[in-house]
Amino acid sequence: MIPATAVAVLLTLLGLASTVAGRRIGLLHLVGAGVLEALLVVQAVVAGVAMAGGDAPADTPTFLGYLFGVLLIPVAGVLWARSEHTRWAGTVLAVASAAVGVMVWRLLQLWETAGA
Repeated sequence: MIPATAVAVLLTLLGLASTVAGRRIGLLHLVGAGVLEALLVVQAVVAGVAMAGGDAPADTPTFLGYLFGVLLIPVAGVLWARSEHTRWAGTVLAVASAAVGVMVWRLLQLWETAGA
């Protein structure tokens, strides 16, 4: 959870920096989003294995909604940012990354509520 949050924060700052500089997103942004997505997939696999082993959060439907939803946000953010031909592409990616950071910590709260 911590690595995904750290990458999300860095990607948020990178997106905001490109907006302030008046530039579109570049390869560094895409690599960052790819690393973030990879970390989220690993997190989802680990959670799935733990749940298959009988360890599950108390509110499983909400947890699964967040788990699958958080996987879609970086992809949607990159697709939207790539289609944006102005300097605001960085802001789109920054908002998506910030949302991922919040959702990752919410997933942790949901998981710990059950004492898992």
